[in-house]
Amino acid sequence: MNRFENFCTRFVQSTGKKEGAVSPTITGSASFGYGDSETAEGIFNGSVKKPLYSRMGNPTSAQLEGILADMDGGVGAVATSSGMAATTLATMSLLKSGDEIISIGGLFGGTYSYFSETLSRFGITTSFFDVDELDAVKGAVNENTKIIFLESVGNPNMRLPDIKAVAKIANDAGVVLIVDNTITPMSVAPLKMGADIVVYSTTKIISGNASALGGAVVFRAIAEDDDKFKTPRYAEVHKFIEKMGKMALIANAKKRAMRDFGMSASAYNSYLTMLGLETLPLRMDRVVDSVEKVVKALNERGLHVNHPCLSFHPHHERYVNEFKNGCGTLFTIDMGSKEKAFAFLNKTKIATLTANIGDSRTLALHMASTIYSDFDAKTKEFLGITEGLIRISVGLENPQDIIDDFLNAAK
Repeated sequence: MNRFENFCTRFVQSTGKKEGAVSPTITGSASFGYGDSETAEGIFNGSVKKPLYSRMGNPTSAQLEGILADMDGGVGAVATSSGMAATTLATMSLLKSGDEIISIGGLFGGTYSYFSETLSRFGITTSFFDVDELDAVKGAVNENTKIIFLESVGNPNMRLPDIKAVAKIANDAGVVLIVDNTITPMSVAPLKMGADIVVYSTTKIISGNASALGGAVVFRAIAEDDDKFKTPRYAEVHKFIEKMGKMALIANAKKRAMRDFGMSASAYNSYLTMLGLETLPLRMDRVVDSVEKVVKALNERGLHVNHPCLSFHPHHERYVNEFKNGCGTLFTIDMGSKEKAFAFLNKTKIATLTANIGDSRTLALHMASTIYSDFDAKTKEFLGITEGLIRISVGLENPQDIIDDFLNAAK
């Protein structure tokens, strides 16, 4: 049986309609008429649930947000214009100058740059740790720590964090845990594991066909009794808790980030993302199966591949026990040098060379000369970027065809 079978009915029933247009409706309007002044007042103060302005949300995006929130068991979600916009909204809605972030594990290059370069210009500092440095992480938490951030799977170092253990550290310290779950929608449920906020680049496997740039942030509900967001550490959120209760993090994100930074999702891209969601459980199941077949076959033929399904991977046991539904579309091949990596990529017939991941097609990219080309040697070493490293994102092709093509390209 499809390992994501329980999502199949939920997704198609949530996107389609039983009356009128079956396909989701695209509301292509930037602004909305309020009808009368009383309604306008109610929309702006939140007592009337109607569209305010597309920068603050669109009916098409709202439908997508509801599906994604349900997928992760969140109280709500906010759709954004890209995955980086989602990370920016999730973090900047909580941060101010002087605050600190703890980042754990491998990171997508854009996220690392955002933390290390952009946020530092605004007086926000980030400390970086490996996924297994949990004692150091615990010791690094101080009164200024606002966020602990990690990716469900290191992109591209393929190291797996112990999400439950990190969540315990965050919750014991009263600090927010944000998990980038882009690579593992449905496979990993961060909110159920103790996280507070989940971010996605929906451009990737959720959409699945490189047609729609987008992102999303999923929030947990604020608890009625004790909650870390009610402590002085998150004083800026308190006014939203008083007004919105369990939905406070949605209001906080829209008022303290989306309203002023304008990272709004377009209605058309939200529509395309919903079309991708309808087949996500089917695609994800096939890809997770194909990844293991391809990785094991290439490893047996002597290629230097990296994926936690391999018994010698340092997190193989964690993969078997905590990632029973796989860890997404990625693995890496280290060809030993830039020249050999280029030769492989130029010879492959199946892989599309692009910076995207999670597509219906198999994708590949040399990391050191592209996404991480501006990073210094020490940062590359920390993130696992070697001169011969190729990141592979497995698509829907016949896995044997991928294996045969890659073995031929590696000759």
